[in-house]
Amino acid sequence: MEALKQGSDALFILLGGIMVLAMHAGFAFLELGTVRKKNQVNALVKILVDFSVSTVVYFMVGYSVAYGTNFFVGAEQLAAKNGYELVKFFFLLTFAAAIPAIISGGIAERARFGPQLLATAVIVGVVYPLFEGVAWNQAFGIQAWIKSATGEEFHDFAGSIVVHAVGGWLALPAVILLGARSNRYRKDGAISAHPPSNIPFLALGAWILTVGWFGFNVMSAQTIDKISGLVAVNSLMAMVGGTLAATLLGRNDPGFVHNGPLAGLVAVCAGSDLMHPLGALAVGAIAGAMFVAMFTLTQNRWKIDDVLGVWPLHGLCGAWGGIAAGIFGMKALGGMGGVSFTAQLIGSAMGVGWALLSGFVVYGLIKTLLGLRLTQEEEYEGADVSIHRIGSTPDREVNW
Repeated sequence: MEALKQGSDALFILLGGIMVLAMHAGFAFLELGTVRKKNQVNALVKILVDFSVSTVVYFMVGYSVAYGTNFFVGAEQLAAKNGYELVKFFFLLTFAAAIPAIISGGIAERARFGPQLLATAVIVGVVYPLFEGVAWNQAFGIQAWIKSATGEEFHDFAGSIVVHAVGGWLALPAVILLGARSNRYRKDGAISAHPPSNIPFLALGAWILTVGWFGFNVMSAQTIDKISGLVAVNSLMAMVGGTLAATLLGRNDPGFVHNGPLAGLVAVCAGSDLMHPLGALAVGAIAGAMFVAMFTLTQNRWKIDDVLGVWPLHGLCGAWGGIAAGIFGMKALGGMGGVSFTAQLIGSAMGVGWALLSGFVVYGLIKTLLGLRLTQEEEYEGADVSIHRIGSTPDREVNW
């Protein structure tokens, strides 16, 4: 029976890792569909190469930083318990690699390729695992301190703060330091529209992310005996709530409609194992509304050229999710209990603060030492031709 359980646990978390790996195709197609045609190839290449760099760095360094274990032992030892520790690494790697995939959408269309990969290595190797270890592995005694101060630990079941808020708030300094795309905001105050290049691909990316998210959330249990249908249904309800709110407030705009479910899913990650499904519906709806309002505000009023809106989507909706777990997780609102609003506030603020500070340090140093941005001519030509020397439809371009 023990051997059967070990094999089942390894298969369970492996399937979760595969589902979240598939989400990276969603990141790629969401970005491809949103950016202009001359930057579509770059969107696809960035996500794949970022994931590859993340894998090597997280295997060599990041996993050890977060969990204090490494893989520099014999293969026989690694294969123990059906290789569970290895597939656990695979699963958690897909979370870690989501950070640069999130950032990629914010800095699209004008970031240099090499410096971005360097930032990925630093973030996945050091910045992200340090906070991951705090939230999920009792690092530095911070969880114990939060519990002694509030009565409960900071709770983030599937990463509203650890993954999404950290990714979104790391992206904000990168977007600010890069500056807006050329001619996006003109001197006369006019704003040049850069509409999505391909709505079907944008929608495909959103759907792939949405489906994969059920691996992201449900498999965060990490062993099969802890699987919860509550997590699955709460994820579903938050997705639907985000979609309906974004459809209503976004006035049927397909960009908002397809980002709405993602906003809801970002927000429900932290408390998906605690909330009542109606609470999850409310959390998702608030997140969908928040995304539409804040995307519009950042783009049009504040003139922050965050191409895919990753700061509102992941940064703000992720922070809301961390706090929402402390509200809708309470028994008074139909939740499971065992969570403290104050603890959630402290943990969420720590994640946001760490990411914001780290983002300015990492991208500020890279900008100073290497440069972050394509030249004006390269940006005008597009990242596809400037970096990869081929466009998304080269046969048509030759005919033209």
